[in-house]
Amino acid sequence: MTLSPDRRAALKARHREAILQAARDLIEERGEFSVDELAARADVARRTVFNHFASLDEIRLSVCEEALSVIIDRFLAEIANTPMGDGSRAAMFDELESAARGTDLAGAIVRLHRILGEPEEDDPKAAALTQTAFARVTGRLRSEVARRHPAADALDTALLVDSLMSGIVVIAEHWLVTTGPRLDEQARDGWDALLGRLVHSVRSGYLPDH
Repeated sequence: MTLSPDRRAALKARHREAILQAARDLIEERGEFSVDELAARADVARRTVFNHFASLDEIRLSVCEEALSVIIDRFLAEIANTPMGDGSRAAMFDELESAARGTDLAGAIVRLHRILGEPEEDDPKAAALTQTAFARVTGRLRSEVARRHPAADALDTALLVDSLMSGIVVIAEHWLVTTGPRLDEQARDGWDALLGRLVHSVRSGYLPDH
């Protein structure tokens, strides 16, 4: 029986979602998996997996992007719920700091670590994916801060947002190395301390306008 274009599109969408859901489940269960294991869990043929994705890395990146979209939405929601300041650099930083503290960044970092896996030494893949992921976050944050403060200097906005987000990438790497991908109370306290240290460091470069 020949499927209509609409039914073919619906079937393709179902297969794609089944593959991604299988990948999410396998990542949660044990992290690593093969194409055959993924196909079996998704109840599709091996060739169907490659009809949708070029590689397992592409599948991991898709799952990573989904997780990041949730994180970005939460971050932006926190900013939206933060009282708007006077548009000065200091006020814009206060808004970003509030959003960073209100978003579960530690949980997000552990989630991304699970998705991307433990990179081998000198393997740039995971680092590149992480940088790409946070670049997307940074771009959306720039747009949101600019929308909230249209009169603010565009370069000031970019420097402020990029300084904070670049710092978050640095402390995230340090936190994972020194603490491991844990979310117990001690690990969260360690993350909060690092975030406080970052905020102090970045804030010193964005003193209140005179």
